[in-house]
Order: sequence, then C-alpha cells, then structure tokens
Amino acid sequence: MQNEYTDNMLGKHVDESYLDLLEHLLQNGNVKTDRTGTGTKSVLGYQMRFNLQDGFPLLTTKKVPFKAIVHELLWFLRGDTNLKYLADNNVHIWDEWPYKAYLTRNNIPVPKSDSEEWSKGLAEFIEKIKTDEAFAKEYGNLGPIYGYQWRSWPAEGGRHIDQLAEVIEQIKKTPDSRRMIVSAWNVGDIAEMAKAGLPPCHCLFQFYVADGKLSCQLYQRSCDTFLGVPFNIASYALLVHIIAQVCGLAVGEFVWTGGDVHLYLNHLEQAKTQLARRNEIRPLPTLKMNPEKKNVEDFTIEDFELIGYDPHPAIKAPIAV
Repeated sequence: MQNEYTDNMLGKHVDESYLDLLEHLLQNGNVKTDRTGTGTKSVLGYQMRFNLQDGFPLLTTKKVPFKAIVHELLWFLRGDTNLKYLADNNVHIWDEWPYKAYLTRNNIPVPKSDSEEWSKGLAEFIEKIKTDEAFAKEYGNLGPIYGYQWRSWPAEGGRHIDQLAEVIEQIKKTPDSRRMIVSAWNVGDIAEMAKAGLPPCHCLFQFYVADGKLSCQLYQRSCDTFLGVPFNIASYALLVHIIAQVCGLAVGEFVWTGGDVHLYLNHLEQAKTQLARRNEIRPLPTLKMNPEKKNVEDFTIEDFELIGYDPHPAIKAPIAV
C-alpha cells in the first residue's frame, strides 16, 4: 500500500520519484546531527521502484557520471578494495576517506574539506596512489569493504565465501529461492572498514525472478540523497542488467529501500535548484551491453554504452567526509 514514505508507482520516471524524495526531505525531514558535523534533514524509511524495461534510471535533471558508476561497480565485482584501480581510471568518488585516514595515521593536521590546502593535498595523495606501488598498497587499501564481502566473505576455518557467485548459481538453478541475498554488513569487519573507508551504506540486496525477469531490492542503511543516491540507483540497475545477462534473463524492476534517508544541510540549495527543473524532465537513456559477455568477471568499461542520455548540467555540492 502506498503511503507518504513509499513510492510504489511503477512506470514513474526516475526523476519524478527522486524529486518527490527531495521534496519530502525538505518539507518533512528532521534536523539531526551526524558523524561529519555537517547536519542533515532526515527521515527513517523510504522506498522507490523502477521498471528497468522503461529505460535506464539515470537522472536527467542533473548530469550523473555514468562511466564512474560503471568503473566502481566493476571494481566491486572483481573483489578489489584498493583505491588504485579507481584512481587509474580517473574515478574520484572514494578519495576523501582514505586521504583523511592517511593524514590521521601520520599525525598530519586534517584541513577543512572545502579548503585549498585540502584540495592540494588530496591531489598529491591520489597522484602518489597512481605512481607509487608501495604507497598504494599501504594507503590505498580501504579494508574489507564491498568487493571483499561480496566475493570473499571470511568464514570459519579460513574459508572465504563468494556470495555473488553462489547467488548467480541460485538464480540459474533455483530461481524461486528466497535466499538470493548478498550482504556487505559483516559485523566483525565494521571497525576495520571504517579505518580508511566507510562501513557499507548499501548493505544488503536480494534478487527475485518472475516471468523470466530478474529484479532486485536494495536496503541502504545510510543515504546521502543528493550526492550518493543517484549513483546507488544507477549502480544497482546496472548490476541487475549484468546479472540478468549472465543468467539468461530479461530485466525486471529495481526496488530501492532507504533507512536513514537524509539531505545534508549544505545541500539544501542544490536540491532546490534541481527541483526547479521538475517541468524539464527528459527521456531516459537506454543501456547497450556487449551480448558476448556471460561472466561477471569478464566485463570491462568498453562493454557498456549509454544511448540517448541528454541531462541538464551537473549541480556541484560538497561531500561530507
């Protein structure tokens, strides 16, 4: 049943659903403190549903960098947890946390994240990650985050469980299973993940097969609505497309479920700018994938093409570290 916290309108354009969420947070969000000291407007619990056959759910009311989304997902799928792959491919969505951890570990004062000193130091840090193998090994390692938990969850006796591979086998062999779940929320590893990165925000997802179509629901415990959620929607939509192709299925729907859903207080004006584009929503793009690829490990950036993406300009906003 639809209520003020859920959006069950399948067939609704991704921008409509997302702008409804921004509006809901602006009007109904509780002002709360947070780990970063920035402050948020927050609600508990919100849901959006996207029919992936209607087009690829990438926002058009602001530009969202598709290649960065693809690279990050390929990084997860490989089980990689080192920043170097992203740095080498000019993807900078994870840079701030390992840089802050590097400063802290070496007793270097942490400048304000909006300062010139921060920007200069961060650029130097990333350049060293790209060019100094020993430095990247020590300071580019983000700990047992998503890729590790998805592909190599540590188990008793020194075993490691490839959750994603097991779920793919379930989709192929027992598609009516209610256990097709991948979790990144490994309680024993949370503190270790927090040292140079973040404990998983998008922490659990479940697949569902019906009528020859693959669907997926994500539970995201913490949702940076302006900067993070557009990435998360597109990333998991892409994951559904990849797993569906690997398993010989069509795509169904992606269900996004948020826990603590928030707008940072220094993103409010940016949200209003995007809301002003509500009457200028543009058609969704379509995703074209290399049909020859049948294993998740085999995909590369060249296997994906976004067709017909004509967004409004990007809206810059500071990241809360």
